[in-house]
Amino acid sequence: MLTHKQLRAHALNRPEVAAEFEKQFEEFALLDEFLRARSEQGLTQAEVAERIGTTQSAVARMESGRGKHSPSLATLSRYAEALGCKLEVRLVRVRAGKRKLTGQSTRTPSGTRTLRAR
Repeated sequence: MLTHKQLRAHALNRPEVAAEFEKQFEEFALLDEFLRARSEQGLTQAEVAERIGTTQSAVARMESGRGKHSPSLATLSRYAEALGCKLEVRLVRVRAGKRKLTGQSTRTPSGTRTLRAR
């Protein structure tokens, strides 16, 4: 039986899977950051919802990435603030050539996380 890591590596060898993964990587990486931050704070979805003035089900949809609409930057910012964080949005120039996505994040000295792409 394959481990998750082995299955993922095998799947990403298929060009169509790798292309789809590339398209969705950034979005899901951001959602993972929100989930990790909420977990580190020991908060439930209901507690975050109360802090930002919405419902638990709205927070669940946002964290799953399966909503019909993407959350606004204002909503994401309120979510971050509810966790004692600040949302930062940046444009980063992509270098020409193919990059290998590791899905790993690193913590900067200021405590923010940065996703690594190699």
